[in-house]
Amino acid sequence: MIESAPITLERRLVPPAWVDHNGHMNVAHYAALFDRALEGFFELVGLGRAYAAAKGSAMFVVETHFTYQQELVAGDPVAVRLQLLDRDRKRIHCFMEMYQERDDFLAATSEQIAVHVDLKNRKSLSIPAHELATLTAYLEAHRRIARPKEVGHKIGIRRRRPVSLPAAS
Repeated sequence: MIESAPITLERRLVPPAWVDHNGHMNVAHYAALFDRALEGFFELVGLGRAYAAAKGSAMFVVETHFTYQQELVAGDPVAVRLQLLDRDRKRIHCFMEMYQERDDFLAATSEQIAVHVDLKNRKSLSIPAHELATLTAYLEAHRRIARPKEVGHKIGIRRRRPVSLPAAS
């Protein structure tokens, strides 16, 4: 039975090599951790590396959105949790949260859409029935979880009042 809770897919300590000149974990490593967690989810639902090698198709991320909530530093214990938000016959939509586990705070989020692709012709195709059924089971369980407030956020500078910019010369 699949639990109605996000799945913890990646857990580790932030190594010192991941800290940049600002004294916190560099953005590239947030992306790498989220990517490893998503790959773990693909493995869990039967769409991982062995599937790709055997079937000649795989999941490709086609859209992603990150938010950075609070800094991570060397030695911080982190965990990435995934919630499946939606799926259709070719795509999945998921949301991941990266928590600092020692002090229990949300450090970052990643919302992603991935599509099932034929590796030979590089075109999208339907996810096979068995794997689609597994995704459906996760989706049914995860629909019982509250939808994170960060889902679907647009990016842009929000202003309280219009700002006049100097005319170009």
